[in-house]
Amino acid sequence: MALDPQMQGLLDAFGALKLPPYEELTAETFRVLADAKRVTRGQSETVAEVSDRLIPGNGPDIKVRLYRPHAEGVLPALVYFHGGGFVLGDLDSHDNLCRALSNGLGALVVAVDYRRAPEARFPAAFDDAWDALKWVAEHVGELAIDPSRLMVGGDSAGANLAANVCLKARDNNGPAIAHQLLFYPVCDNDLSRDSYREMGSGYFLETEMMRWFWEQYLGAPEDADKPYCCPLKATDLSNLPAATLVVGGYDPLKDEGLAYIERLGLAGNSVHSIVYPGAIHGFMSYIGMLKLSDQALNETVDALQTALARH
Repeated sequence: MALDPQMQGLLDAFGALKLPPYEELTAETFRVLADAKRVTRGQSETVAEVSDRLIPGNGPDIKVRLYRPHAEGVLPALVYFHGGGFVLGDLDSHDNLCRALSNGLGALVVAVDYRRAPEARFPAAFDDAWDALKWVAEHVGELAIDPSRLMVGGDSAGANLAANVCLKARDNNGPAIAHQLLFYPVCDNDLSRDSYREMGSGYFLETEMMRWFWEQYLGAPEDADKPYCCPLKATDLSNLPAATLVVGGYDPLKDEGLAYIERLGLAGNSVHSIVYPGAIHGFMSYIGMLKLSDQALNETVDALQTALARH
């Protein structure tokens, strides 16, 4: 399928982001450029309440942002990890998506401001993600959430963290996770797949950019083979929470996302996959701006509501 015309317009706007050669690029420079050149996104939705707080972790305290929808009673909850290649992104960069998910699901969304690379390399981001999940599970009464409807989710690098906390929760017999929502997840550090060759230049996320992200995230190449780094490297993917995976056709990560969908299914897990052939990486950030992003949000929310109804 051809690239969605609105996505092409977005790529044209991204053309203003001129990065130095990757060998000269620093995380600080990339963050400044990404923030300065960020395309204006759709108007954020209004929720009933937004609050920031610090929670304890094994490292420094972790900043989280809680989004509470206009809904009464005990709510489902979604612990959400933002994307950005483990280097970029923060609570503000994904504020619009978290608000929309909170309203759409009628759920408390807890967005996690995990430590970023290269200042804090693997496993710092994962450790923060795990500590945040445990904190939410331990405070269900205070937060007025239903422990049987506790979900995790994320996009790109954040989806990597979500997938990995599901693995650790299984290995540690809890916390119990009802569902995992993975938008175009980073599943592996293998950049030789066909989608990297076919979509690795000119479609926002590029092969060399992804290589640079991995170089920032890993302290050493062998870290990629350690538990809870690359979910596709896990030998056992059985007994995991039901999953909803969203994949874009013009995304270098497409093939690893499809491979993860296949392996989850073969391991006996319930998997609902939604593929948008005309979409680029990161397109969920542009809800309220791109029709295909809005469609994907609605279809994702429907899938999660159907899954939650079983709990």
